[in-house]
Amino acid sequence: MSVNRVTTRTVPEEPEGVRSPLRGRDAELAFIEGRLDALDRGEGGIIRVEGPVGIGRSRILAEAAAAARRRGTRVFEGAADPDEQFVPLGPLLDGLLSGEEPLSGAVRLRDLATTPGQRFWLLQELGDRLRETARNGPLLVVLDDLQWCDDLTLLTFNTLAAGLSSHAILWLVAVRGGGVPSGVRTTLDRIRQAGAHELALGALDDRAVTRITEDVLGAAPGPDVRRVVRRAEGVPQLLIALLDSLREAVTIENGTARLPAGPPAPRELPSVVRRLDRLSDEARALVQTTAALGGPVTVALLAERLGRPSAALITAVRESLDADLLIESGDHLAFRHELIRETVEAGLPLPLRQALRGHAAELPPGSAASPVERPGPSTARAAADAAEADRLRTAAAELASTAPGPAAERSLKALELTTADAPERPRIIAETIPLLWQTGRAAQARELGTSALATGALGPEDEARLRLALARLAVPFDFSEAVRQARAGSALPGIPVDVRGRLLAMLAVGLSMSGEHSAAERVAAEAWETAAAAGDRSAEATLTTVRSAASFHRMDLTEAFRQAERSVALADALGVSTSLWVPEALWHALLSHTTGRSAEALAAAEDGIRITGEQGRTAATGMWLMTRSRILLEAGRLTDARADAEAASVTTDDLGPGNLADVTLRYVMMRVALHTDDRQTARAYAAEARRMRSDGAPVVRHFGSWMLALMADFEGRPDRAMAELDEVMTSPAADRPAYAGLVDPADAPVLVRLALRAGAHERAAQAVALAERLAALNPHLTFLAATAAHARGLLDNDLAPLVRAVRLYEDCPRPLARASALEDAGRKLAATRTSEAVPYLDTALALYARAGAERDVARVRRRLRAAGVRRRPSMAGLSGAWPELTAAEIRVVRLVAQGLTNQQVAEHLSLSPHTVGSHLRRAFTKLDITSRVALTRLVKHRDSGA
Repeated sequence: MSVNRVTTRTVPEEPEGVRSPLRGRDAELAFIEGRLDALDRGEGGIIRVEGPVGIGRSRILAEAAAAARRRGTRVFEGAADPDEQFVPLGPLLDGLLSGEEPLSGAVRLRDLATTPGQRFWLLQELGDRLRETARNGPLLVVLDDLQWCDDLTLLTFNTLAAGLSSHAILWLVAVRGGGVPSGVRTTLDRIRQAGAHELALGALDDRAVTRITEDVLGAAPGPDVRRVVRRAEGVPQLLIALLDSLREAVTIENGTARLPAGPPAPRELPSVVRRLDRLSDEARALVQTTAALGGPVTVALLAERLGRPSAALITAVRESLDADLLIESGDHLAFRHELIRETVEAGLPLPLRQALRGHAAELPPGSAASPVERPGPSTARAAADAAEADRLRTAAAELASTAPGPAAERSLKALELTTADAPERPRIIAETIPLLWQTGRAAQARELGTSALATGALGPEDEARLRLALARLAVPFDFSEAVRQARAGSALPGIPVDVRGRLLAMLAVGLSMSGEHSAAERVAAEAWETAAAAGDRSAEATLTTVRSAASFHRMDLTEAFRQAERSVALADALGVSTSLWVPEALWHALLSHTTGRSAEALAAAEDGIRITGEQGRTAATGMWLMTRSRILLEAGRLTDARADAEAASVTTDDLGPGNLADVTLRYVMMRVALHTDDRQTARAYAAEARRMRSDGAPVVRHFGSWMLALMADFEGRPDRAMAELDEVMTSPAADRPAYAGLVDPADAPVLVRLALRAGAHERAAQAVALAERLAALNPHLTFLAATAAHARGLLDNDLAPLVRAVRLYEDCPRPLARASALEDAGRKLAATRTSEAVPYLDTALALYARAGAERDVARVRRRLRAAGVRRRPSMAGLSGAWPELTAAEIRVVRLVAQGLTNQQVAEHLSLSPHTVGSHLRRAFTKLDITSRVALTRLVKHRDSGA
């Protein structure tokens, strides 16, 4: 190359290790600086940086980390790698535990991460360590390439970000735009709902492109250089790679970069080559063939050139799309960027390129590779795909009742083989949605359904079936959304009678679960007629459950139980996969417990957890765990109830816990916290209750109100407690819950006591009247008679009904309710007959201690001391050798010390592995140990009596 020594020079090499300035992102950097200012003031939060491959996400994160360090902020940086997704929690742990200043306790945390069954303990430890570190100054946690993160990393990030939202921790995450795995999309949806700030990176403008060109080439670009760099379309990674390839061809004349010999031939760009090298052999061959063929191509043509059936390319196509090399263009595949195609083609041997190009040139107009006309696959190929899709749908239907996971995969494959305009596609989507939900992929199911509805080109029947599937999907998460979908579907004109009947049944279920009882009964009456006309036994099973709930609301528990048994029998006869509300047995178990049949309810819950776990029904397992946590709470097994609730909260579906968790998990955790005097946890769930108060479903609002009332009473503010119940106590009689939104009648005395403390005698009398009416309507249920007597004794300050309640409670499996009546009777007696009061208070103390209700124990001790009696701390429910642990924790600890895994312990004790993990984590905390080896040594030591 000739160089004029005065006016002409070559492009200088970039100095080793010197990074060029970041151009075109001034607004984004200013926003991040603003969030760092807020972080310095103690305000944490989440920033999500999103954009396509090569747009500069990682560079933004690096600049943010550097800016934070300049301020003295402690920074942790982690990044996911598509080749290391098999390492659970790897990206987050690498960020927190590596670097110059890792998080404290790094060795212990790494040990927990590699020990099976320690997920819950690891989450707790990570949260504690971050919380402790944030107390000493603000933290920035950076996590790059979220789309490659494993499920445990996603779960941990979401859990920690939510649980530490009040601390000075700023989470900065980057994710590729466009299609991402369903688990990642769910995480993005959750952090958006939590108030995450979003930075969407787009292409650079011409000014930024020019400045980057000057940075790389050392001179302003001339017109010919500008024409070449415009081909990068403002994508920084492609722009830099393109400019690097121009260095040898550019000459700088009088301060302007020019291409005297014209644009160079296309060359391989290193960033594209790296992405291509990560592909499997099959996907790489597909991308290379697409590049050689030139314009957008159909899968049918690729299959023909590669000698494979179209269905066999599904995985390779998905991998190529996930790598962001190819994109969907109608029913064709095309390269995301022409520079990518040129790079791939440049890496192919010349004979292969010529052979493939020759084939494309020989194709007649209108063929599969024609850039002008792009029809779909050939008639023969389309017929083969349609036949295969039908076979897969049949297989999915056969597997649905026993193996929903494989059924879902077959249904998804059938969907992939079905073209976008195929008339059967909406029905396949409707079939796929419940299968995805049952296997824990609710977010993917919802996205499928909402995307199909958004096309706006559906007939009434197709739309109705989709809305039915979405209504079923919404029931556990959003009662109001279930109502909306079912109502919209049932109103569509000309739909089949069986589809309308099922939509009306789902509408009745949604209204009933929302707490809109009168509306639910009206809809159910219409639905019965429609279901009868269609001969639909599945809708009948669902509507029988609604009838049971209506009978319960009318306080006819005998009829409620009879209808619940009938609904379970119908659902069992039909098979769970055909049931519209999975499973009806959940309601039957809760009703059994409410009517005093706790052993039967627990057995049903344990069977439900075991069976659904064996079948891979993730959603149903979570629902059963929630149900059992509620039963265990009211059975006085507080430790077990909390363990189940914690387990269920971690295993909830990818749409989040939702309304069902509001009225089970959150309620259980708050009640346990109040009984155990755990103020921090109680306050956390009171914050959740305030959110629940604004929910669209009346029952969720009622539960929120009751939780807030209990919290106010806990804090010694009875007037505030009554104010929290204003909406519930004054709601329309037709939909008013009997006891402030609760299913459990045992809380009637609690409400009476609360109202009396606030001087609200009329409200106390209202609660007593309801309790007595319920008992009178159901005279065979001793538990209800005990509750009514207890409430009456409190209202009238009369010893006789309190003593009667104590006697009636003796035959009821409600130890906390019995202890409460004993305490109230003892309190009344202590005013005049101290010696007679002591046995009542002693028995109450023993029951509370056995349940682990520390706050109640402390209160009864005070009453005994006031009566002149001092009792040593009770060992009820505890072991002399293990005073720190509950009986449930001791059972788990002993089996683990014998070498059993969490799964084996779960099978031995008829618990879920999640519940075992929760017990073990708490035992480790109480015993101040960190491993199973240490636990085994401790068990041997204590059992030896040393």
